Amino acid sequence: MEEPFSARRIAYALAGAATVILAGTVGFHWATEESWLQAFYRSVVTSSLTGLDTVPSNDSTRLISIGLVFAGLTIFAFIATILVEGIARGVFTGALAERRRRRAIEQLHDHYIICGYGRVGRRVADEFRESGVKYVVLDFNAEAIEFARERGDLYIEGNGTSDEDLEATGLARAKGLVASSDSDVDNLYITLSARTSRPDLLIVARASEEDVAEKLRRAGADRVVQPYSTAGKEMAALVLKPQVAAFLEMVTGTGGGDLQYEEIEVTDASGQAGKTIRVLRIRHETGAVIVALRKRDGTFDSTPDPEAVLEAGDVMIAVGSSHELRALEELFAPRETVAG
Repeated sequence: MEEPFSARRIAYALAGAATVILAGTVGFHWATEESWLQAFYRSVVTSSLTGLDTVPSNDSTRLISIGLVFAGLTIFAFIATILVEGIARGVFTGALAERRRRRAIEQLHDHYIICGYGRVGRRVADEFRESGVKYVVLDFNAEAIEFARERGDLYIEGNGTSDEDLEATGLARAKGLVASSDSDVDNLYITLSARTSRPDLLIVARASEEDVAEKLRRAGADRVVQPYSTAGKEMAALVLKPQVAAFLEMVTGTGGGDLQYEEIEVTDASGQAGKTIRVLRIRHETGAVIVALRKRDGTFDSTPDPEAVLEAGDVMIAVGSSHELRALEELFAPRETVAG
């Protein structure tokens, strides 16, 4: 079945209009001996139903005018039918929505890209949405795209293995990428392409097996997640160490508790660099607890000593309630932001 709003049907309408105007021009030139320009003008005015330039001077001119009027009515009725059918089927509203979506993606900065919107990708999107993080979905599966559309997600219908589709997600301006396709091969290509285009991009990839995970790391993935392995370890922990597992569920948010983890970078702008944890009285001032400290050289200091000096570039791993963590973020926010 032919689409109501297609290039072919529009072409037919334009060709018909051009033919009618040309025929009218020739007819008026022959019947009235007017110049070609005047005959063309009379033909356009008559066939477009805007009126008559002058009263027809003879029967030939009258017959030509009548023919142009009926032809014009037919053509405009045909065009009106195309427009009504197009609007009724959402062609134009869909096109406007598409342009708005593309424009919104083009304006994104420091967002995340989810390549693969299956069960894993959707779970990642849930976490992003809950945290207020901007993200774009990239998938070619019709069901996944429809799901993204229903949830109001920004999305690109395409394949993450295509450089063009990957660039359309705003890769050049993105903060990170999640390769969560069900295919290990696709995740490998996505990781390799993204790393080649953006050496500084944070990339987290999904792998089904350990040998695939190793290949993903070699391709440039910063972190590799193995869902089946992780699920197995978690199930074993629930059996062997149920209280530890319950505590971890609470502090990671999956168990519905109020405790959360957060990472906060120490910057020169905060004015806190060079001070110790004890001097800052972090626990007393905010209620949050620093459970680990990632130094600038990439090493981790677990359960840092109160005398540990916080340097610019260090990243604190803290645990606390949402209120306590916000207080900690304010303590280490740039002074200009705090003042504002």
